Amino acid sequence: MIQGSSKLNAERYLNHPTFGMLYLVSPAGESRDVYATLYAQKMFFLVTLQPRGAEFEVIPYLDARHYAEKNLSACLREGSSETSRWKDLFHQTFI
Repeated sequence: MIQGSSKLNAERYLNHPTFGMLYLVSPAGESRDVYATLYAQKMFFLVTLQPRGAEFEVIPYLDARHYAEKNLSACLREGSSETSRWKDLFHQTFI
């Protein structure tokens, strides 16, 4: 279940059946996003939303960071208005 607004400038959360609340870390392309656990020890998931729910794939820290770096680089190149938001989220999650 997605909670929060689907607008790009709003935070997005997802409820995982085992690990609880996840927060959006970065888009990953191909209708996929990277999410991280909110309350527990940091675990990262590549999430594909489907009509009947979501598919969760656990991914390593470095893969999650790679997706986030790639997204941040694209925002900087494009001069996106979301750059500062993604940059703050990157630092909060990985630094």
